[in-house]
Amino acid sequence: MAATVFYLDDIPEPGGIAVLDGPEGRHAATVRRIRVGEPITLSDGAGLLAESEVVATQKGRLELKVLRRVLAQPAAPLVTVVQALPKSDRSELAVELMTEAGVDAIVPWQASRCVANWEGKARKGVDKWRSAARAAARQSRRPYIPEVADLHRTSDVLDLVRKVKADKGVVAALHESGTSRFVDLPFAGVSEIVLIVGPEGGLDDHELTALADAGAEIVLLGPTVLRTSTAAAVALGALGALTPRW
Repeated sequence: MAATVFYLDDIPEPGGIAVLDGPEGRHAATVRRIRVGEPITLSDGAGLLAESEVVATQKGRLELKVLRRVLAQPAAPLVTVVQALPKSDRSELAVELMTEAGVDAIVPWQASRCVANWEGKARKGVDKWRSAARAAARQSRRPYIPEVADLHRTSDVLDLVRKVKADKGVVAALHESGTSRFVDLPFAGVSEIVLIVGPEGGLDDHELTALADAGAEIVLLGPTVLRTSTAAAVALGALGALTPRW
């Protein structure tokens, strides 16, 4: 596949002409200045990849002939990150880093110690995270764009933990109070993993107790305390080595 990846919801069969316009078309034609004859990889963001060649250009628009289509297999096990809302200047960075590191789904969480507060503006915050995930997926040439869920409260997160545990998945809450190590968790053979990352101020005692009661393992990720914006990406890197994801 070509190095450059752009997203298009409906990709024609081989031989058909795909039209790339809107934000993706503007980025391709105006920012990247892609010209006729250049190879482009198209993706629907849900695993379908298509080799294509640019056959016509206009302002903010490309026409591409589809040459070949393949379906990329998703990584396994599935990894969801429950991310407590970081400070505004690091919020989208957290999404970008975990997307580049391979996260499959992202859950924004209004934890009790979050400095950021999405009260009354949750839709705007979620939309920004979805845009950040899409841009980072393009940058890292991913065939799958991570799903970003609506804002979760603590009760919603606890429901998710219980569901994943009932399905025999692994839930790891990353926290410095953990008495066991992240790398020692039983990842072999599981189909789903949930990573829970607290805010800058950390998870409070009530949240830790509730998460543990719901079935989450409170674990140490490593020997140092990481920023909330980088912890998920580091954990995903470790999972790449500990599971068949890489």
